[in-house]
Amino acid sequence: MISESLKELLKDDVFAAAPAEEPQRQHYFIEQLKKVFGGSDRRYTAAVVTFGCQMNARDSEKLEGILSEIGFATGADEQDADFVAFNTCTVRENANEHLYGRLGRLKSAKTKNRDMIISVCGCMMQEADEIEKLRSRYSFVDIIFGTHNLYTFPELLFRLLRKRSGSVDAFDDNGIRMLTSSSDDAVRLDRLMRYSGTASGQKDIEKLLRRPVVSVWEGSDRIVEKLPSKRKYPFKQGINIMFGCNNFCSYCIVPYVRGREKSRLPEEIFDEIRAAASEGVKEIMLLGQNVNSYSGGINFAQLLRQIDSLCDETGIERIRFMTSHPKDLSDELIEVMASSKHVCRQFHLPLQSGSDRILKLMNRHYDKERFLERAAALKAAMPDISISTDIIVGFPGETERDFLETLDVLGRVRFDSAFTFIYSRREGTPAAALEDPTEESVIKERFERLLGFQNGIVEENLNALAGKKCGVLFEEISEYDPGLITGKTEQGITVHVPADPGIIGQIRDVVLEENHKFYFTGSLVGKESNATRIGG
Repeated sequence: MISESLKELLKDDVFAAAPAEEPQRQHYFIEQLKKVFGGSDRRYTAAVVTFGCQMNARDSEKLEGILSEIGFATGADEQDADFVAFNTCTVRENANEHLYGRLGRLKSAKTKNRDMIISVCGCMMQEADEIEKLRSRYSFVDIIFGTHNLYTFPELLFRLLRKRSGSVDAFDDNGIRMLTSSSDDAVRLDRLMRYSGTASGQKDIEKLLRRPVVSVWEGSDRIVEKLPSKRKYPFKQGINIMFGCNNFCSYCIVPYVRGREKSRLPEEIFDEIRAAASEGVKEIMLLGQNVNSYSGGINFAQLLRQIDSLCDETGIERIRFMTSHPKDLSDELIEVMASSKHVCRQFHLPLQSGSDRILKLMNRHYDKERFLERAAALKAAMPDISISTDIIVGFPGETERDFLETLDVLGRVRFDSAFTFIYSRREGTPAAALEDPTEESVIKERFERLLGFQNGIVEENLNALAGKKCGVLFEEISEYDPGLITGKTEQGITVHVPADPGIIGQIRDVVLEENHKFYFTGSLVGKESNATRIGG
């Protein structure tokens, strides 16, 4: 992958010419990288593999956008790609193990193609022990960075090319608190150069030049946007409105790896929405670890009201958001949703447990009755709303009585979908120190019981919609039947209809005809429309 273009990159003044301000600095490095990858006789390929939440998915769109701008063709198979990025999640232990399994399978491909570049980034890289595990057991990984400095990816890739070509640069930390970095490799290289005339010295230099470029920040209050991104669907876009979390639920590692809350200014958000609309986007998803605690000079309800009005001006037809915390769900937000033209009738309200005792141990700051009251308020204001939730089974010390309290909430709220998990112990969280005498077999039995109960509710809820008419945003050709086009209702229900692919990207009215447990089949009616809500 090393070309004549790299001679320019190896000049000592290449960093001196880089702007100090962001994102201009990263655009500078993108232009430098284009000389290598964009000017080649062949098209380099890239694969970006995403684990975790919608925030990670949005981050991966940014990585793909940067790679595309540099000159890579994205969407390649990871075994054959010239560049592979793993954007990691660490909410549950199996997410970590999943990464290591994928890396293990990639090792032989890296052996065959030493110029393949492998990068690991995201939440998991904010844990120092995981970084050391990568360095010691997966030394073929080339670039490691975390959540706070994802936007510096162009510079890190640039540094890697220089390192592989024999030039190692120290990092200028600019006052950033570093969790770990490979900056000391520059000092090591300087020492090794004294013995470069010996065989052992030369071998040590070659080994150092194959070491990864590592830059993981401990934290940062910076928000840097306005870099290239590549959307999965050209008509849908995630919009980050805030980052981090201050809630510190006892089981959750997110505040430790994503950092404290920081909100973007409203006008920056509005500018990004206007830009998305100019590119034909019809649906936006406002993203944050807890959007309800947005604090960019106005609260989230006020921001949502202004965005709803902005959508009138720009032509964007749907607004979604996630995730919300029950303790922060205000009457004002419910009123804004109910009176809006564009906010979808869908709300993700994580329960986690229906037991007051367990909720207190979880540090959730609400009780069962408060949760039930908030869910009832949503349904009273918007009878057609779809409410989804998260539930953890097997939190340390959970009893059968605690579990039955959770089932009681499910029966009373009748969630339209639930993301259910068996508790995963995460080192560094308060809950990791709690003892749990419950047998694993008991936890698994409760989990299966909860799934059966909730699946029954979902089927009944969907049965009640049969024959209703609603707007569907069509996204793609069905992966199961090329004669069907797949889309989603305002409530997030998946619908398949026989239609021409030309409707992809349009919102069309559909009659929901047959419930297939987790999706509907239906038929088109009328012309393009975004006005019909279920039953309308």
